[in-house]
Amino acid sequence: MITKESKTALITGASSGIGQELANLFAKDGYNLVLVARSTDKLNELGGRFWDEYGVETVVITKDLSEEDAARDVYEQVKAKDIKVDILVNDAGVGLYGKFANETDWEKEKALIHLNVLTTTLLTKLFLNDMVARNEGKILNLASLASITPMPLMAVYAATKAYVYNFTQSLVNELKDTKVTVTALLPNATDTDFFNKAGASNTKVTENLDDPAVVAKDAYNALMKGSHKVIPGGLGNKAQEIMAYMAPQEMVAGMMRKTMEPKKEHPAEENTHKAAWAWGIGLAAVVIAGAAVALAYSNSSAYDKARYRYKAGKLKSGADATYEDVKDSLISGLNSVKDAVSTAKEVVAKARETVASALA
Repeated sequence: MITKESKTALITGASSGIGQELANLFAKDGYNLVLVARSTDKLNELGGRFWDEYGVETVVITKDLSEEDAARDVYEQVKAKDIKVDILVNDAGVGLYGKFANETDWEKEKALIHLNVLTTTLLTKLFLNDMVARNEGKILNLASLASITPMPLMAVYAATKAYVYNFTQSLVNELKDTKVTVTALLPNATDTDFFNKAGASNTKVTENLDDPAVVAKDAYNALMKGSHKVIPGGLGNKAQEIMAYMAPQEMVAGMMRKTMEPKKEHPAEENTHKAAWAWGIGLAAVVIAGAAVALAYSNSSAYDKARYRYKAGKLKSGADATYEDVKDSLISGLNSVKDAVSTAKEVVAKARETVASALA
């Protein structure tokens, strides 16, 4: 039973990975915890450690959140213990690997949808209602960079994450006149047990995984600031976001398909992913140039607007050329890391030329 006069964070999926790292950050800052997962022993172990290290109290709720009415049961257990949840972290989620038509199991997909969508939605609704009544509180919803891209071979998972991201951003708008905030977390592939449980441990995407502690830290900071979303990691992850918005969806789907295919025996053959990163960075430069032109255009005279329309046309031509060059490289396939680096240099050079011509 939580008795201390301290704020409380409820975290689902708290027994491992990003959820466990977030629990540690909350405990370190003096938050009491309600930890929800299927592993009672693991949660009790964490609770004992948090008490010893930080002096915070922990309530453990053992629950399979993919089951019917699991969210309501968790909420009722919390209310029965007279616990006020100040922060809700919807971290629990699963994936499933394989072709949707004939390689995946419907019962597993149904459980996935229930956990990633229904449980997340109902937990949010129940605890958000209390937060709005108090006019205070924070919610963190685990989406994914996959929430803004197609993801062949994990199609249902990506679709559920798209729901979570869209749902969260809609709530951000609904809550703008309150002191309640909702934040979407969009990590890249992270070094947790997720891919193993999804049956995707031998895919190319697992060769370059982010640190869950770093992901959790970025998420924690964004949540506390009340940010609408957070993409943890460095420039590469931000570039992938821009690429997802800029590039044709069929191209993005093809690139994502490559990352989800089985690993090959010879690392030297794995260069498509590197070329994709170069493309993302190149497009990011073009976007920045376009934003600069647009801003200048909106604040210009009629004469200057005509001049900026001309510059914007040149910018579009440069962007089209950059896209075509990299698309051809991706389609034909790169044969070595040297080719990938060379392509990256060409993309960035073209983007720089475009920026210069647009702002000259």
